Amino acid sequence: MAKNNESLTPHEDIEKLEINLLLEGIYRHYGYDFRNYSFQSIRRRIQYRMQGENLDSILALLEKVLHDRQTMERLFADFSINVTEMFREPSFFLSFRRNIVPLLRNLPAIRIWHAGCSTGEEVYSMAILLHEEGLYPKTMLYATDMNDRVLGQAARRVFPLNKMQLYTRNYLCSGGEEAFSKYYTVIEEGVEFKPYLSENMIFSQHNLAIDHSFNEFHVIICRNVLIYFNDVLQRRVLRLFNESLVQSGYLGLGNKEGLLRSHAVSFEELDSKEKIYRKIVEPTMNDIFPILYE
Repeated sequence: MAKNNESLTPHEDIEKLEINLLLEGIYRHYGYDFRNYSFQSIRRRIQYRMQGENLDSILALLEKVLHDRQTMERLFADFSINVTEMFREPSFFLSFRRNIVPLLRNLPAIRIWHAGCSTGEEVYSMAILLHEEGLYPKTMLYATDMNDRVLGQAARRVFPLNKMQLYTRNYLCSGGEEAFSKYYTVIEEGVEFKPYLSENMIFSQHNLAIDHSFNEFHVIICRNVLIYFNDVLQRRVLRLFNESLVQSGYLGLGNKEGLLRSHAVSFEELDSKEKIYRKIVEPTMNDIFPILYE
C-alpha cells in the first residue's frame, strides 16, 4: 500500500508533490489523465523516463514534457502498460471455454469488449477460441486501448516468430486441440495471423480514465490493467464496466485483481480463481412490489 502523507519523509513528500504537478500538467496541457494511477507504478515509470532523458529532477521532466511533444510521447509510451501474450494465463481461457461459452450459445449475437487490449494478442486468442467453438461468425470483438500506436500494431495481425513456441503451449493449455500453426503464415517480419480472425474486430482508442461507455456488451475482458490504478480509478472503471454490461453479462479480470467491496454486490463469482464474474440481474419494480403490479 502507498504511504499516507503523515508517514512520508520530507524528501518523499516533495517528490510526491512534484509527481502530482507533473501529472496535473500533462492532464491540463495534453488531456492525458494519469492522476489516479498507482503511485508506485507511475513513480517507477517517471524515474525510467528521467534516466532516458538524462534529467536529474521531476520538475525538469515537467518542463521538457510541456515544451516538447516528442518527450511527452515517450513518457506516454512508458505509462502505457503493454505486457501481453496470446492465451496469457491459459487457465483463464480454459475456464472461459468451459464455463462461459455454453452460456453464450443461445444468444443471437455476441458483443465482447477487450479493454486495455495493448497489441491485441489476447483479442486474437479469443477470436481463435470462438472460431473453434463455432461462435465467431455471430460475435463482434471491440478492442480498445488508450495508445493508438499499439492499436495500429494489433490491427496488422503480425507478431514475432520467436513467440510462437510459447503461444502454442499457451493455446494447448487453454483447451485448444488444433495445430496452432494453422492460424498464421510465416512472413519476413514474423508471423501474420489469418485475415478471417480479424473480420469481426473493431480496434478503437478509448481511455478508461476519462472516456464513457460506448455500447452494451455480453462480455467485458480487462485483465491485468486495474492493478495499475488506485482505488479511485478502479471504482470509476468498475462502474463503467457495470454500466456497459447487459444484465447477466460476464466480466473477466486478471488473477491478481478483483472487485472492490462497493461493486461486489453487483456481481456473482463464477470462477474465483480466474476472476470471472456475472452481473446480477437487477430487480424490477414488479419484483419489489408484486401486489401493486398485478
